[in-house]
Amino acid sequence: MIHSYTCFPSGTCFLLPFDLSDKFLAWLSVYLFECNSAFSEAFIAWYCKNPVIYLIQNSARAVEQTSEQMSLISKLRCITVDVTGTLLAYKGELGDYYCMAAKSVGLPCPDYKRMHEGFKAAYTDMAKRYPCFGHAAKMPNIVWWRSCVKDSFVRSGYDYDDETFEKVFKRIYSVFGSAAPYTVFPDSQPFLRWARSRGLIVGIVSNAEYRYQDVILPALGLNKGSEWDFGVFSGIEGIEKPNPRIYEIALEKAGNITPENTLHIGDSMRKDYMPAKSMGMHAILLDRFKTPDAENWRESGALVLPDLVAVQTFLTGEEVLHEPANAI
Repeated sequence: MIHSYTCFPSGTCFLLPFDLSDKFLAWLSVYLFECNSAFSEAFIAWYCKNPVIYLIQNSARAVEQTSEQMSLISKLRCITVDVTGTLLAYKGELGDYYCMAAKSVGLPCPDYKRMHEGFKAAYTDMAKRYPCFGHAAKMPNIVWWRSCVKDSFVRSGYDYDDETFEKVFKRIYSVFGSAAPYTVFPDSQPFLRWARSRGLIVGIVSNAEYRYQDVILPALGLNKGSEWDFGVFSGIEGIEKPNPRIYEIALEKAGNITPENTLHIGDSMRKDYMPAKSMGMHAILLDRFKTPDAENWRESGALVLPDLVAVQTFLTGEEVLHEPANAI
Protein backbone atom coordinates (compact mmCIF):
# COMPACT_ATOMS: atom_id res chain seq x y z
CA MET A 1 0.00 0.00 0.00
CA ILE A 2 1.29 3.48 -0.86
CA HIS A 3 1.37 6.04 1.95
CA SER A 4 1.64 9.82 2.06
CA TYR A 5 2.93 12.12 4.78
CA THR A 6 0.82 15.06 5.92
CA CYS A 7 2.52 17.52 8.27
CA PHE A 8 1.01 20.27 10.38
CA PRO A 9 2.60 23.60 11.41
CA SER A 10 3.31 22.18 14.86
CA GLY A 11 5.79 19.83 13.22
CA THR A 12 3.65 16.73 13.74
CA CYS A 13 3.41 14.48 10.66
CA PHE A 14 1.09 11.58 9.97
CA LEU A 15 1.48 8.69 7.59
CA LEU A 16 -1.85 8.33 5.75
CA PRO A 17 -2.77 5.25 3.71
CA PHE A 18 -3.46 6.19 0.11
CA ASP A 19 -5.43 3.27 -1.25
CA LEU A 20 -8.70 3.70 -3.11
CA SER A 21 -10.93 3.68 -0.04
CA ASP A 22 -8.78 6.32 1.67
CA LYS A 23 -8.68 8.96 -1.06
CA PHE A 24 -11.39 10.86 0.73
CA LEU A 25 -9.33 10.94 3.94
CA ALA A 26 -6.30 12.13 1.99
CA TRP A 27 -8.36 15.01 0.64
CA LEU A 28 -9.72 15.68 4.12
CA SER A 29 -6.23 15.82 5.59
CA VAL A 30 -5.25 18.54 3.12
CA TYR A 31 -8.45 20.48 3.83
CA LEU A 32 -7.97 20.29 7.58
CA PHE A 33 -4.31 21.22 7.19
CA GLU A 34 -5.31 24.41 5.38
CA CYS A 35 -7.74 25.22 8.18
CA ASN A 36 -4.76 25.00 10.57
CA SER A 37 -6.85 23.97 13.56
CA ALA A 38 -6.05 21.89 16.61
CA PHE A 39 -8.98 19.68 15.68
CA SER A 40 -7.31 18.87 12.36
CA GLU A 41 -4.35 17.28 14.09
CA ALA A 42 -6.44 15.44 16.66
CA PHE A 43 -8.83 14.05 14.06
CA ILE A 44 -6.09 12.76 11.74
CA ALA A 45 -4.24 11.21 14.70
CA TRP A 46 -7.41 9.43 15.78
CA TYR A 47 -8.19 8.33 12.24
CA CYS A 48 -4.73 6.82 11.73
CA LYS A 49 -5.45 4.58 14.70
CA ASN A 50 -9.04 3.81 13.70
CA PRO A 51 -9.39 4.22 9.91
CA VAL A 52 -11.55 1.19 9.29
CA ILE A 53 -13.83 1.94 12.24
CA TYR A 54 -14.38 5.51 11.09
CA LEU A 55 -15.15 4.62 7.48
CA ILE A 56 -17.36 1.65 8.30
CA GLN A 57 -19.36 3.46 10.98
CA ASN A 58 -20.08 6.47 8.80
CA SER A 59 -20.83 4.43 5.69
CA ALA A 60 -23.15 2.22 7.74
CA ARG A 61 -25.00 5.23 9.10
CA ALA A 62 -25.61 6.58 5.62
CA VAL A 63 -26.78 3.20 4.32
CA GLU A 64 -28.95 2.66 7.41
CA GLN A 65 -30.64 6.05 7.07
CA THR A 66 -31.31 5.57 3.36
CA SER A 67 -32.69 2.09 4.02
CA GLU A 68 -34.88 3.44 6.83
CA GLN A 69 -36.28 6.15 4.56
CA MET A 70 -37.10 3.74 1.74
CA SER A 71 -38.58 1.21 4.15
CA LEU A 72 -40.71 3.75 6.02
CA ILE A 73 -42.30 5.48 3.03
CA SER A 74 -43.22 2.11 1.53
CA LYS A 75 -44.85 0.99 4.79
CA LEU A 76 -46.88 4.09 5.54
CA ARG A 77 -50.62 4.16 5.06
CA CYS A 78 -51.42 6.97 7.49
CA ILE A 79 -49.80 10.13 8.88
CA THR A 80 -51.15 11.89 11.96
CA VAL A 81 -50.08 15.39 12.94
CA ASP A 82 -50.26 17.61 15.97
CA VAL A 83 -51.65 21.15 15.51
CA THR A 84 -50.07 23.89 17.64
CA GLY A 85 -46.33 24.11 17.08
CA THR A 86 -46.57 21.67 14.16
CA LEU A 87 -49.10 23.13 11.71
CA LEU A 88 -49.68 26.54 13.24
CA ALA A 89 -48.56 28.95 15.96
CA TYR A 90 -50.06 31.77 17.97
CA LYS A 91 -49.60 35.31 16.68
CA GLY A 92 -48.45 37.95 19.13
CA GLU A 93 -48.93 37.66 22.88
CA LEU A 94 -51.93 36.69 24.98
CA GLY A 95 -51.93 40.21 26.39
CA ASP A 96 -52.53 41.68 22.93
CA TYR A 97 -55.96 40.05 22.70
CA TYR A 98 -56.93 40.68 26.32
CA CYS A 99 -55.88 44.32 25.85
CA MET A 100 -58.05 44.67 22.72
CA ALA A 101 -61.00 43.14 24.56
CA ALA A 102 -60.58 45.49 27.53
CA LYS A 103 -60.25 48.55 25.28
CA SER A 104 -63.41 47.58 23.40
CA VAL A 105 -65.42 48.34 26.58
CA GLY A 106 -63.40 51.40 27.55
CA LEU A 107 -61.04 49.75 30.05
CA PRO A 108 -57.25 50.18 30.18
CA CYS A 109 -54.99 47.35 29.03
CA PRO A 110 -54.23 44.70 31.65
CA ASP A 111 -50.56 44.26 32.48
CA TYR A 112 -49.16 41.76 29.94
CA LYS A 113 -46.91 39.85 32.32
CA ARG A 114 -49.50 39.56 35.07
CA MET A 115 -52.13 38.54 32.54
CA HIS A 116 -49.89 35.84 31.06
CA GLU A 117 -49.06 34.38 34.46
CA GLY A 118 -52.68 34.63 35.60
CA PHE A 119 -53.95 32.81 32.50
CA LYS A 120 -51.31 30.09 32.76
CA ALA A 121 -52.30 29.35 36.37
CA ALA A 122 -56.04 29.53 35.66
CA TYR A 123 -55.80 27.28 32.58
CA THR A 124 -53.71 24.70 34.45
CA ASP A 125 -56.23 24.64 37.30
CA MET A 126 -59.24 24.29 34.97
CA ALA A 127 -57.53 21.55 32.96
CA LYS A 128 -56.95 19.57 36.18
CA ARG A 129 -60.47 20.05 37.55
CA TYR A 130 -62.31 19.72 34.26
CA PRO A 131 -60.01 18.00 31.73
CA CYS A 132 -60.69 18.00 28.01
CA PHE A 133 -62.55 21.29 28.27
CA GLY A 134 -65.14 19.85 30.67
CA HIS A 135 -66.02 16.84 28.51
CA ALA A 136 -66.63 14.36 31.36
CA ALA A 137 -68.65 16.92 33.33
CA LYS A 138 -70.72 17.68 30.22
CA MET A 139 -69.72 21.31 30.66
CA PRO A 140 -70.45 23.47 27.60
CA ASN A 141 -67.29 24.76 25.94
CA ILE A 142 -68.25 28.39 26.45
CA VAL A 143 -68.87 27.80 30.18
CA TRP A 144 -65.44 26.21 30.58
CA TRP A 145 -63.76 29.15 28.90
CA ARG A 146 -65.84 31.74 30.78
CA SER A 147 -64.67 30.27 34.10
CA CYS A 148 -61.05 30.08 32.89
CA VAL A 149 -60.95 33.66 31.60
CA LYS A 150 -62.71 35.03 34.71
CA ASP A 151 -60.15 33.30 36.94
CA SER A 152 -57.33 34.59 34.72
CA PHE A 153 -58.40 38.18 35.32
CA VAL A 154 -58.92 37.65 39.05
CA ARG A 155 -55.48 36.05 39.47
CA SER A 156 -54.00 38.98 37.55
CA GLY A 157 -55.65 41.52 39.88
CA TYR A 158 -58.61 42.53 37.70
CA ASP A 159 -61.98 41.73 39.27
CA TYR A 160 -64.53 43.27 36.90
CA ASP A 161 -68.24 43.42 37.68
CA ASP A 162 -70.33 40.74 35.96
CA GLU A 163 -71.72 42.99 33.23
CA THR A 164 -68.30 44.39 32.29
CA PHE A 165 -66.64 40.97 32.41
CA GLU A 166 -69.29 39.44 30.15
CA LYS A 167 -68.59 42.06 27.47
CA VAL A 168 -64.85 41.48 27.71
CA PHE A 169 -65.26 37.70 27.70
CA LYS A 170 -67.49 37.64 24.62
CA ARG A 171 -64.82 39.55 22.70
CA ILE A 172 -62.06 37.17 23.84
CA TYR A 173 -64.11 34.02 23.16
CA SER A 174 -65.03 35.25 19.69
CA VAL A 175 -61.47 36.18 18.74
CA PHE A 176 -59.99 32.84 19.83
CA GLY A 177 -62.67 31.02 17.87
CA SER A 178 -61.50 32.68 14.66
CA ALA A 179 -58.36 32.67 12.51
CA ALA A 180 -57.16 35.99 13.99
CA PRO A 181 -54.76 34.77 16.73
CA TYR A 182 -53.10 32.04 14.65
CA THR A 183 -50.59 31.78 11.83
CA VAL A 184 -50.18 28.72 9.63
CA PHE A 185 -46.62 27.66 8.81
CA PRO A 186 -46.00 27.99 5.06
CA ASP A 187 -45.14 24.31 4.68
CA SER A 188 -48.25 22.96 6.48
CA GLN A 189 -50.79 22.99 3.67
CA PRO A 190 -48.34 21.75 0.97
CA PHE A 191 -47.18 18.88 3.19
CA LEU A 192 -50.69 17.72 4.05
CA ARG A 193 -51.75 17.86 0.41
CA TRP A 194 -48.59 16.00 -0.64
CA ALA A 195 -49.31 13.22 1.84
CA ARG A 196 -52.89 12.82 0.64
CA SER A 197 -51.75 12.90 -3.00
CA ARG A 198 -49.65 9.81 -2.25
CA GLY A 199 -52.74 7.98 -1.08
CA LEU A 200 -51.92 8.39 2.62
CA ILE A 201 -54.70 8.96 5.13
CA VAL A 202 -54.02 12.15 7.09
CA GLY A 203 -55.33 12.67 10.61
CA ILE A 204 -55.18 15.52 13.11
CA VAL A 205 -54.47 14.58 16.75
CA SER A 206 -54.70 17.55 19.10
CA ASN A 207 -55.43 18.58 22.67
CA ALA A 208 -57.92 21.14 21.39
CA GLU A 209 -61.59 21.97 21.66
CA TYR A 210 -64.25 21.42 19.02
CA ARG A 211 -63.86 24.85 17.41
CA TYR A 212 -60.51 23.80 15.96
CA GLN A 213 -62.26 21.15 13.90
CA ASP A 214 -65.36 23.11 12.95
CA VAL A 215 -64.12 26.71 12.68
CA ILE A 216 -60.44 27.47 13.27
CA LEU A 217 -58.65 25.02 10.97
CA PRO A 218 -61.07 25.63 8.05
CA ALA A 219 -60.71 29.40 8.55
CA LEU A 220 -56.95 28.95 8.25
CA GLY A 221 -57.22 27.04 4.98
CA LEU A 222 -56.71 23.59 6.51
CA ASN A 223 -59.88 21.80 5.50
CA LYS A 224 -61.20 18.32 6.06
CA GLY A 225 -61.28 16.62 2.68
CA SER A 226 -58.45 18.57 1.09
CA GLU A 227 -55.77 18.77 3.79
CA TRP A 228 -56.88 16.10 6.27
CA ASP A 229 -59.25 13.13 6.46
CA PHE A 230 -60.16 12.83 10.13
CA GLY A 231 -59.57 14.58 13.43
CA VAL A 232 -59.15 13.46 17.03
CA PHE A 233 -59.68 16.45 19.32
CA SER A 234 -59.52 16.08 23.10
CA GLY A 235 -62.51 18.36 23.66
CA ILE A 236 -64.64 16.07 21.49
CA GLU A 237 -63.25 12.65 22.44
CA GLY A 238 -62.72 13.24 26.16
CA ILE A 239 -59.15 11.86 25.96
CA GLU A 240 -56.03 13.99 25.72
CA LYS A 241 -52.36 13.48 25.01
CA PRO A 242 -50.17 11.96 26.39
CA ASN A 243 -52.79 9.25 27.03
CA PRO A 244 -52.01 6.61 24.35
CA ARG A 245 -55.74 6.01 23.99
CA ILE A 246 -56.00 9.13 21.83
CA TYR A 247 -53.67 7.46 19.32
CA GLU A 248 -55.75 4.27 19.43
CA ILE A 249 -58.77 6.37 18.49
CA ALA A 250 -56.79 7.87 15.61
CA LEU A 251 -55.90 4.42 14.28
CA GLU A 252 -59.53 3.36 14.54
CA LYS A 253 -60.72 6.45 12.67
CA ALA A 254 -58.12 5.80 9.97
CA GLY A 255 -59.78 2.46 9.31
CA ASN A 256 -58.05 0.29 11.93
CA ILE A 257 -54.67 0.81 10.32
CA THR A 258 -51.86 -0.85 12.25
CA PRO A 259 -49.40 1.30 14.25
CA GLU A 260 -46.51 -0.02 12.13
CA ASN A 261 -48.09 1.63 9.08
CA THR A 262 -48.58 4.99 10.77
CA LEU A 263 -46.32 7.99 11.36
CA HIS A 264 -47.07 10.67 13.95
CA ILE A 265 -45.50 14.13 13.73
CA GLY A 266 -45.53 16.57 16.64
CA ASP A 267 -43.43 18.97 18.68
CA SER A 268 -43.61 17.45 22.17
CA MET A 269 -41.52 14.54 23.43
CA ARG A 270 -44.00 13.85 26.26
CA LYS A 271 -47.28 14.35 24.41
CA ASP A 272 -46.40 13.32 20.86
CA TYR A 273 -43.28 11.20 20.49
CA MET A 274 -43.37 8.93 23.55
CA PRO A 275 -47.05 7.92 23.51
CA ALA A 276 -47.01 7.38 19.72
CA LYS A 277 -43.90 5.18 20.00
CA SER A 278 -45.45 3.30 22.93
CA MET A 279 -48.27 2.36 20.55
CA GLY A 280 -45.76 1.00 18.02
CA MET A 281 -46.17 3.95 15.65
CA HIS A 282 -43.30 5.70 13.88
CA ALA A 283 -42.71 9.22 15.18
CA ILE A 284 -40.87 12.40 14.23
CA LEU A 285 -40.40 15.50 16.36
CA LEU A 286 -40.35 18.99 14.86
CA ASP A 287 -38.09 21.66 16.31
CA ARG A 288 -39.37 24.78 14.54
CA PHE A 289 -38.21 27.16 17.29
CA LYS A 290 -34.80 25.67 18.11
CA THR A 291 -35.80 24.61 21.60
CA PRO A 292 -32.96 23.78 24.03
CA ASP A 293 -34.63 20.40 24.64
CA ALA A 294 -34.06 19.28 21.05
CA GLU A 295 -30.53 18.08 21.73
CA ASN A 296 -31.78 15.87 24.55
CA TRP A 297 -34.46 14.52 22.21
CA ARG A 298 -31.80 13.56 19.69
CA GLU A 299 -29.60 11.97 22.33
CA SER A 300 -32.56 9.84 23.46
CA GLY A 301 -32.82 8.47 19.92
CA ALA A 302 -35.67 10.57 18.54
CA LEU A 303 -35.61 11.76 14.95
CA VAL A 304 -35.80 15.56 15.17
CA LEU A 305 -36.31 17.70 12.05
CA PRO A 306 -36.71 21.47 11.63
CA ASP A 307 -39.95 21.56 9.62
CA LEU A 308 -42.35 19.64 7.40
CA VAL A 309 -40.22 20.29 4.30
CA ALA A 310 -37.46 18.32 6.04
CA VAL A 311 -39.94 15.56 6.91
CA GLN A 312 -41.02 15.24 3.28
CA THR A 313 -37.38 15.24 2.15
CA PHE A 314 -36.56 12.56 4.73
CA LEU A 315 -39.44 10.36 3.60
CA THR A 316 -38.82 10.67 -0.13
CA GLY A 317 -35.07 11.30 -0.29
CA GLU A 318 -35.86 14.07 -2.78
CA GLU A 319 -35.44 17.84 -2.51
CA VAL A 320 -38.77 19.54 -1.89
CA LEU A 321 -39.52 22.76 -3.73
CA HIS A 322 -42.61 24.49 -2.43
CA GLU A 323 -44.09 27.60 -3.96
CA PRO A 324 -43.29 30.60 -1.73
CA ALA A 325 -46.28 31.15 0.53
CA ASN A 326 -47.17 33.71 3.15
CA ALA A 327 -48.46 32.40 6.45
CA ILE A 328 -52.15 33.06 6.80
